[in-house]
Amino acid sequence: MWSLAVRDWYQDKLREECGVFGIWGHPEAARLTYLGLYSLQHRGQESVGIVTSDGQRLHAVRGMGEVNEIFTEPVLDRLPGHCAIGHVRYSTAGEVSLNEAQPFSIKCHRGELAICHNGNFPFAEAMRAELEREGAIFSSTSDTEVVLHKLARSRQPHLQQAIADVFRELEGAYSILILTPDSMFVVRDPRGFRPLCLGELDGATVVASETCAFDLIGATYIRDIAPGEILAVNREGVQAEYPLPPQTPAFCIFEHVYFARPDSRIYGRSVNKSRHKMGKQLAREQPVEADIVVPVPDSGVAAAIGYAAQSGINFRFGLVRNHYIGRTFIEPTQSIRNFGVKVKLNPVRDLIEGRRVVLVDDSLVRGTTSRKIVEMLRQTGAREVHLRISCPPTISPCYYGVDTPSTTELIAANQSTEAIRQYINADSLGYLSHEGLLAACGADEGLQFCTACYTGRYPLPVPLRAVGRSHRA
Repeated sequence: MWSLAVRDWYQDKLREECGVFGIWGHPEAARLTYLGLYSLQHRGQESVGIVTSDGQRLHAVRGMGEVNEIFTEPVLDRLPGHCAIGHVRYSTAGEVSLNEAQPFSIKCHRGELAICHNGNFPFAEAMRAELEREGAIFSSTSDTEVVLHKLARSRQPHLQQAIADVFRELEGAYSILILTPDSMFVVRDPRGFRPLCLGELDGATVVASETCAFDLIGATYIRDIAPGEILAVNREGVQAEYPLPPQTPAFCIFEHVYFARPDSRIYGRSVNKSRHKMGKQLAREQPVEADIVVPVPDSGVAAAIGYAAQSGINFRFGLVRNHYIGRTFIEPTQSIRNFGVKVKLNPVRDLIEGRRVVLVDDSLVRGTTSRKIVEMLRQTGAREVHLRISCPPTISPCYYGVDTPSTTELIAANQSTEAIRQYINADSLGYLSHEGLLAACGADEGLQFCTACYTGRYPLPVPLRAVGRSHRA
């Protein structure tokens, strides 16, 4: 159970729903998957699961909590085998229970199957209703379970053919891992919404949402799984096919803005490099006279360094983050001003007091946290506070695998920049332009992005009933 203070903090950010990791052909598959998921913990903290194969059957453990809370040494000993897939999940709305934890496992006429998913199928609700009318029974609210039912019902004789058949029918954002006793399948949607990387470790095949998972276990990054690609990994090696109809790529640009770790390569590009360029471009577009540049840690650091380098204003860590906050703690019975923010951040008074501060953050969603941080800096003695955001105003929800507030909750969708400035009580407020963001993230190098959260233009249509509602995969 998340405390109210922690949940309030996380709900004022766009949150990635999950991360996936898989490995084939290594005797320490379970422990390497544990380490891979540990590196991907920032992508989901609500639940975690690992499924392994010993060549004969699947072994599964799922739990509510973080990776190191669930997977102790005795638990990992219960996961034998040379291959594994794993999943970390985040949720702030809807069902939060063990039933939602992935990977999901079933037994059907095709044998044992396990599946985990990063993304979302916008039309899954209608498909689920149709399947339920036909007698299907669901154990969770996840759209991933629709894929399992579709695979079980496909008339294709072989699983690999069934996978291609099912995903030709399903529209959505998905980076998916499927494990059977003798094979691992890797699938990425034709638009490439969510990232998925391929690596190698001592002859074993490794896949992960981000390359930072490879770094921890010593794996070598080979390439990204291509949009529309399906990999079959088994004793015969790695076979790639491209059976899905090609589409215009639509990489999620928010991976570079916020989601991914700065030490990862996403879409073949350094995340840290993109964020540094965002900060430099932000300084060009939104200059201000000030004494220090202060990041909102940790996601605002790279952009703040870029802003400082371009502007010539001193960069200082004027806010210190508490990295050891848990999901639960005892809150005070009496009100402490800005308690929820103070749990996470504390200002350094001798850096802030009497100075004009450029506060750099990666995004502004509801505005409530930014307002509290600005107030905290003023209480600490800041003479001026100028908020700079290293992306454009967020005006639209995401339906492709990101936990996003509804349009009515997105402050930039309902208020002008000046009105938001007044609400957060900053001396000035400036955003990075849409063109500046694209340039910083490599659009001039041929990368094509989904920027629907900033423009409201969706590369894949979404059901009308979903528009305006908050989303949870």
